[in-house]
Amino acid sequence: MSREYELKHIRNFGIAAHIDAGKTTTTERILYYTGKTHKIGEVHEGAATMDWMDQERERGITITSAATYCQWQNMQFNIIDTPGHVDFTAEVERSLRVLDGVIVVFDAANGVEPQSETVWRQADKYSVPRIIFANKMDKVGADFFMLIKDVEDKFGVKPLPIQIPIGTETTFVGMIDLVTMKAYIWEKENATLGIQFKITSIPHDLLKLANSMHNNMIELLADYNDEIMNNFLNGKQSSVLQIKNAIRYVTLKIKLIPLLCGSAFKNKGIQPMLDAVCDYLPSPIDQNIIHGINPKTGQSIDIISDDNQPFISLVFKIQTDPYIGRLAYFRVYSGKIKSGSYVYNTRTNKKERISRIVRMHSNAREEVSEVYTGDIAAIVGLKGTITGDTLCSQEEFILLESMDFPTPVIDIAIEPKSKADEEKLSIALNKLAEEDPTFKIKTNNETNQTIIAGMGELHLEILVDRMKREFNVQANVGKPNVAYRETITKMMKSEAKYIKQTGGHGQYGHVILLIEPQRAGDGYLFINKIVGGSIPKEYIPAVDKGIKEAMTTGILAGYPVVDVKVTLLDGSYHEVDSSELAFKIAGSMAFKDACKKASPIILEPIMKTEVIVSEEYMGDVIGDLNARRGKILSMDARNKVQHIQANVPLSEMFGYSTSLRSLTQGRGNYSMEPSHYESVPNNIINKLLLK
Repeated sequence: MSREYELKHIRNFGIAAHIDAGKTTTTERILYYTGKTHKIGEVHEGAATMDWMDQERERGITITSAATYCQWQNMQFNIIDTPGHVDFTAEVERSLRVLDGVIVVFDAANGVEPQSETVWRQADKYSVPRIIFANKMDKVGADFFMLIKDVEDKFGVKPLPIQIPIGTETTFVGMIDLVTMKAYIWEKENATLGIQFKITSIPHDLLKLANSMHNNMIELLADYNDEIMNNFLNGKQSSVLQIKNAIRYVTLKIKLIPLLCGSAFKNKGIQPMLDAVCDYLPSPIDQNIIHGINPKTGQSIDIISDDNQPFISLVFKIQTDPYIGRLAYFRVYSGKIKSGSYVYNTRTNKKERISRIVRMHSNAREEVSEVYTGDIAAIVGLKGTITGDTLCSQEEFILLESMDFPTPVIDIAIEPKSKADEEKLSIALNKLAEEDPTFKIKTNNETNQTIIAGMGELHLEILVDRMKREFNVQANVGKPNVAYRETITKMMKSEAKYIKQTGGHGQYGHVILLIEPQRAGDGYLFINKIVGGSIPKEYIPAVDKGIKEAMTTGILAGYPVVDVKVTLLDGSYHEVDSSELAFKIAGSMAFKDACKKASPIILEPIMKTEVIVSEEYMGDVIGDLNARRGKILSMDARNKVQHIQANVPLSEMFGYSTSLRSLTQGRGNYSMEPSHYESVPNNIINKLLLK
């Protein structure tokens, strides 16, 4: 088997956006127009190809990122459709880590929404080039120019409109391509499903606007392209090829963001968007240098994306398939690999055999014998590999950058309904935790209950539902609990001696610690300032370990302690009686004692919340948010609809969807995402301490 498409003809990209902006609908049209599917699957009918899980089809939302591939204009597309709900943000994070580009879909009536901002930040984090698709141009309230301003204001970037709509809302029939200065008109949409459109001259009433927008585009590009600049200064027209080359450059460098428009549901604007993917989004050779480190020496390594280089890949997703078992999705960054080969996992430093390689089309599989640089596929049967692992050949030991996942903000107790479910529950939880890095399992030492933690109520609800359906586990589930934290507000010094005399050797450990508060989000930092050997080197890690263990249960209400800097100043040891255990206990004792005196506080997760309601209900909604201890950040009126931004404690948001429906006669909707932690007011602390 040989490579079917050259590297420069491959596009690895994702579709990402806020929930309900139309990501999956857009992906379904892409699959239809590229010939990958022969029938358009609609999300609202539960028939979308990329929403293959029962839970996705029932709820009409995307829960897990789904991979597929197709061809367009002699190019190979590897596409990942990602979820829009904040509870499943880890799926977006890991997808963007391995993709070369992304289409960010916006609802043209709602503009930039909260999860759009999260997706944008994730794309910034991995420096992923992107294009914007202004979807739902046929929707009531759609405003193309409002979206341009919103993107500029919210993200501080310069959108580059390369299309403008012809009509809006019910009159939207197509768009004007500002590069070729031609109009694209879709006709008889229901009969042809958007396959047929005509390219014609620009309508007379839009010619002035089109010329103005074209000139603005040229001026913006001239700042980054000498050829365009010279033509502009000399009054010459730049060719279509010159303009496309300039747009491609600014897109790859993330200097400007191309902006297109259409209506995926009404089958308008998808084909020009696919052409834009070919013209402007990067191929694997545009992101040619792959950065990693040698795990043995810590030195940085740069690898070129090429089939003839050593094999290097990154595993970005684990999935349990009911028919063929454990699937590890991976992106090949260099080299090639055949099924039956062996690879090294640089995290475990172990060799694993690749028994089978499959290319995924949603949940369907196609077995292949070999994959090449730039490919995205899945390996069957890897046992010790998890999300974020680097797999490489024996010739090149390299560790690629992994992904960072947010910590869970909500947890519930879960227990098996019967003895028969006990073992099955443990197996199911572990398999789900392997798949989802934001799903955590722990045991409450006091009650011996199993606690599962996740990113939100919906996240945990879906996981419990999957346990019942996929693993046939019946379980009792408790009420959701908020993931509170504790921290300190003062610097404090503390000393602790652990002395225990028994028959034979005793135990002796003595430490002096200084603890200080850190900035929010900075985590735990341990500094060793022992000089002169007052505590032997081999006991220092034991002190650190004792402190970490003490941090798991705070001194106010038993919540984990965060954002603390601990300095080990001094101590003493006994030549015979000192041990790692003694210093571990002494470290724990000193830390707890210092925390008690350092004015500890309880922190609660605050959610960034956006509520969208019509003006008539705004007063009631704001009053309700205030009653929930919410802080109103902004109110933005768009087409007689109010977008209310607020920070609200998570503990006050349980059951909010029901309350909002009641307040707005079912017309309001909202979204929220974790923002930060804040100290809990005294009256709430008292309630928590009484629990």
